[in-house]
Amino acid sequence: MSTNIERPPAHEAHDALAGGLASSFEPAADDEPPATLGALPVGARLVVRCRKDWRAATVAAFEEKEDEAITRVVLNVASPNGHTYRLRRPTDSPLNYHGHIPLLGEGHWRVGFVRYDVRW
Repeated sequence: MSTNIERPPAHEAHDALAGGLASSFEPAADDEPPATLGALPVGARLVVRCRKDWRAATVAAFEEKEDEAITRVVLNVASPNGHTYRLRRPTDSPLNYHGHIPLLGEGHWRVGFVRYDVRW
């Protein structure tokens, strides 16, 4: 008894871009980073100042109300106990940057940064 192993036709290999995987949001080198929360795309990660500490968050959606002209950004925020919750902030909220990390809030974020679910 013989076994004949047939492989599917070979596909062309794609080389990774210099600097890592391609991202949906990469500002050009000569462009300055977005200055407001509304300029970030859906899925962008940032660090948000909460009442007592700093937490990791992602942009979940943009919320528009018909009766109001103000649009809000919905953020998914990671809670230290393993859950997530949502915050809504105005699109014109100013962002600060620490390197390439967008920060929403004032203060030293590394001092009060909370780890998300220490079990993992």
